[in-house]
Amino acid sequence: MTSGTATKNVRDRLIDAAEVCLRAKGIRSTTVSEVAEAAGVSRAWLYRHFPDKVTLLGAAIVRLNDAYWSEAHAMLERVEGLDRQLTAGILHGRTAYDDPGALLMKLRIEEPEEFAACAGAGVQGLVPDLADFWSRYLIAARETGEIHPDTDIAEASEWLARVLISIATVPGDTLDPGDADAVLRYLRRYVTPGLLAAPAE
Repeated sequence: MTSGTATKNVRDRLIDAAEVCLRAKGIRSTTVSEVAEAAGVSRAWLYRHFPDKVTLLGAAIVRLNDAYWSEAHAMLERVEGLDRQLTAGILHGRTAYDDPGALLMKLRIEEPEEFAACAGAGVQGLVPDLADFWSRYLIAARETGEIHPDTDIAEASEWLARVLISIATVPGDTLDPGDADAVLRYLRRYVTPGLLAAPAE
């Protein structure tokens, strides 16, 4: 085994351990000592790979973030039609608590300042991240005529991100966001007409 491979393995073990601690305790309550212990290395060895707690937890957050968006794209590539993709995206965003996206959402909501400090430039804010995620699907929908041909993709993507966050996370009286058929009907009634309308001047 080369030293480069050994270094990568230790780094990955530390990030794995940091993720375990983040799930169990969150950002504030996780300590460098706990991560080192969970990874089976000394604190001194941890500091050879990460200079501080923020950098260590940031690496775990960035990896979770990348994994979540990659998994979501892979899932949506198998879904046809923007309305069905949006429905699948909402349901995916509400998946089990151990899902990377759910953990990221939990950390963002419960510890926003700590999350921003750890994530740094590697992870944008929730709305920009989600807007960036959906832009490719809006571009494809514009090409197939599912949305208005003059749609400003950047602006529509941000609007869509804000709407989807609300549908997925804010309780209401008339929609069960865990019911795929109800979500699809809701999107077809309110969201897709907004995307089909000509942009106002």
